[in-house]
Amino acid sequence: MRSYETGAFAAAGQGDYAYDMASINEWAFPSELRPTQDSVSFDLATALRSVVMLRADVPDDAFTAPTLGTQRAGNGIAIRVHGRLVILTIGYLITEAQSIWLTANDGQIVPGHVLGYDQATGFGLVQPLGALNLPMLERGSAASVRGGSRAIVVGHGGLEHSVNAQVIGKREFAGYWEYLLDEALFTAPPHPEWAGAALLDEDGLLIGVGSLLVQEAVSGEMFDANMFVPIDLLEPILEDMMTIGAPSRPPRPWLGMYTTEIKNHVVIAGMAANGPAQLAGLESGDVVIEVAGRPVSGVSELLRTIWSTGPAGTVIPMTVARAAGQSTIEVRSANRDDYLKKPLRH
Repeated sequence: MRSYETGAFAAAGQGDYAYDMASINEWAFPSELRPTQDSVSFDLATALRSVVMLRADVPDDAFTAPTLGTQRAGNGIAIRVHGRLVILTIGYLITEAQSIWLTANDGQIVPGHVLGYDQATGFGLVQPLGALNLPMLERGSAASVRGGSRAIVVGHGGLEHSVNAQVIGKREFAGYWEYLLDEALFTAPPHPEWAGAALLDEDGLLIGVGSLLVQEAVSGEMFDANMFVPIDLLEPILEDMMTIGAPSRPPRPWLGMYTTEIKNHVVIAGMAANGPAQLAGLESGDVVIEVAGRPVSGVSELLRTIWSTGPAGTVIPMTVARAAGQSTIEVRSANRDDYLKKPLRH
């Protein structure tokens, strides 16, 4: 499985294109792919109203602007937190945003303010700064979801932008931008406006938030699918996200390098400008042999090894192979959040 080098790829971490749905033409799923009230046990129309369009503007000089763009658009999901309406989305849409606008299916438009963003899960929270007449989705759990489970993917725009789907996988996902989920959800057919879309189970409960467009292979045949972040990862960090804007756990060490796997080897494919890896002297094309004396042969193993060395700021010895031979380079890790513009206070 690989993720496309498109907006989704950029949006999830560091890619070549900005994910912007502002100029997408009108479209609709064929009626035979859409959910119907007769096929579900919950109030479908109410559930569909819970998903809004989210647009964000980011300053030109933002750290993520070259990779994620300065105009971003996707979906937001109305949830209830302590009796209050909050918009849950995928965090790359709102990272470093200076302004956010939320549009409901009935045309209501209000500004929003970033409440919090978690690098580890990818979740983002937005507080509407105006009255939105929205029902709030109840949160479920992806714990009992298995391959073959039925689901519905809901995007802003109501029934025309919602599709019956199937969970085709539930497994680890390692992203080359130093991102790792122990158990992500994969669904098909794909939703073309996946970012921040809501994944509902058969009871209409929210079980995942859209993150990526990916490509899957079955019996040698490739097809498109979506990756969702399980909603279960939100509950342990929700209170911190609401009160201090991020989980209170120590930030993970971040190196600012983008890696890929080639024949059981981890290769550095690129680096963030002026990030720890680049400043330490690592180079694109380096093959990572060891981290802190431990051999690594895959991206997930690489990330877990780096994160196990200590919190952000830890010096991480990396043994790499290049044309001139092997060398060990010490990289002083950083907190990625320190590179990002912070939300303005409201």
